[in-house]
Amino acid sequence: MKLSLTGIQNHSNWDAAGITLPGYSVEAAAEQAKKTPRWAHFGIGNIFRIFIGGIADDLLEKGELDTALTCIETFDYDVVDKIYAPFDNLGLSVILHNDGSRDYKVLGSFGEALKAQSADPVLWTRLKEIFSSPSLQLVSFTITEKGYALTNPAGNYLPYVQADIDNGPEKATGAMGILTAMLLERFRSGKTPIALVSMDNCSKNGSLLRRSVITMAEEWQKKGFVDADFLAYVSDETIVAFPWTMIDKITPRPNPEIAKDLAGLGLEDMDPLETSKRTYIAPFINGEDPQYLVIEDNFPNGRPALENGKGVYLGSRDTVNKSERMKVTALLNPVHSAVGPFGVLLGEEYFANMINSNPKLMKLGKMVAYDESLPMAPDPGIINPKAFADELFQLRFVNEYLLDTNIRLCTDESQGLGVRFGETIKAYTAKYGSAEQLIAIPLGIAGWIRYMMGVDDQGNSYTLAPDPLAKEMTEILKDIEIGKPETLKDQLNPILSNETIFFTNLYENGVGNKIEELFREMIAGKGAVRAVIDKYL
Repeated sequence: MKLSLTGIQNHSNWDAAGITLPGYSVEAAAEQAKKTPRWAHFGIGNIFRIFIGGIADDLLEKGELDTALTCIETFDYDVVDKIYAPFDNLGLSVILHNDGSRDYKVLGSFGEALKAQSADPVLWTRLKEIFSSPSLQLVSFTITEKGYALTNPAGNYLPYVQADIDNGPEKATGAMGILTAMLLERFRSGKTPIALVSMDNCSKNGSLLRRSVITMAEEWQKKGFVDADFLAYVSDETIVAFPWTMIDKITPRPNPEIAKDLAGLGLEDMDPLETSKRTYIAPFINGEDPQYLVIEDNFPNGRPALENGKGVYLGSRDTVNKSERMKVTALLNPVHSAVGPFGVLLGEEYFANMINSNPKLMKLGKMVAYDESLPMAPDPGIINPKAFADELFQLRFVNEYLLDTNIRLCTDESQGLGVRFGETIKAYTAKYGSAEQLIAIPLGIAGWIRYMMGVDDQGNSYTLAPDPLAKEMTEILKDIEIGKPETLKDQLNPILSNETIFFTNLYENGVGNKIEELFREMIAGKGAVRAVIDKYL
């Protein structure tokens, strides 16, 4: 069986394999998206395909939506060429339940897949047509936290951002430059309202997106590329809205074992691949069943019936903010960020298998969540924080069938440390005058720095997960030697005092020196990381 528009015509083979096919016309939904685009999305990797694509597929099945998604990639063009085009823009969702059972569903909600290349006149013109269309109601984003970044930790514009500023809208290459250029086209075509919806794990993600767009517009105004009216257009949230969201669905990298199982069911060409940009992707997407998407209901040009999608909640900005803080700054992401690096250091591949077999690391996760973060987490009302944490530790974190790797959890971790740890540390300081009482969070931060050395607890080297600060961290840590704790002098100071990384100076919160000492113990020699875990837990 082939995952293609022709291949899914033979229903009997797919039914026999236990794979559900779309109950709507995939071709009609795609054609509608080309004529009157309604929902576009930037960043078309795994989380988008299984979660956002799954929501759209669900709405298409229910008759709540008749238009497929417009898929736009600004970073890794191999995804379009190797995963979308060869499979007629179809995807295969594989939901992994914690009892070992699976749900297979072909997703037909991806109507058009485009590479956002300003150097290609045909693609650039098509993007302009999409953004000029009055029917376009929202553009959503899963481009990771680094996708919104315009500056480095020193506050200087990143080289490609500076190039976009200097070269202007018609030669934009970065996500924020491309988006702002397309908004300029929409402005010129009638100033139609639109909602720009970040769905990334960033605190106040809508404001982060808005700040980046307005900064690009301001810089272009200084250069004479745009006028004050355009800046006013993107600054008016009654016209160009930036709703906040909270998104939650654990989506591991596509697992080769699942590809083998799919081959056993008769599917062809299911093997995962790694692109030139180190995106690990496959024709199928595997993920857990639980999912949450809380969205601020602010759509000035209307919206699909999102509330009818599985796990979707519409509410106020305050509700979204509390939900996001509960999840990202307290219960889910901090646990992954604190425990995942230790898994790499201890040679453990899978997160669930590790915490199920290592009571100390399970305890670390629970201390981060229940003991240290939950007391500072707000109650969003629509989701009970204690119940959410219980679901994580009783159902989600322990799901070994997810095969979620510790190295994946370390990807881009430097970009989330402020949200996942800094906010809680600041909350303790605000309440108690210091965060020195914390144990698990400082331990997690020290573990992350030790992980960034690229040498495990037995002295074996490994490749760091992609991270914008990997090169800088390697340079900072280069003179520190395992087995020679005396080589640690003041190298960690520029990291732990960096408010761009942690949103605060950790020394001023009473935890900087503690983290240094924990790290010093972790570099005492082989086995030192495990010894520190045993000592403090």
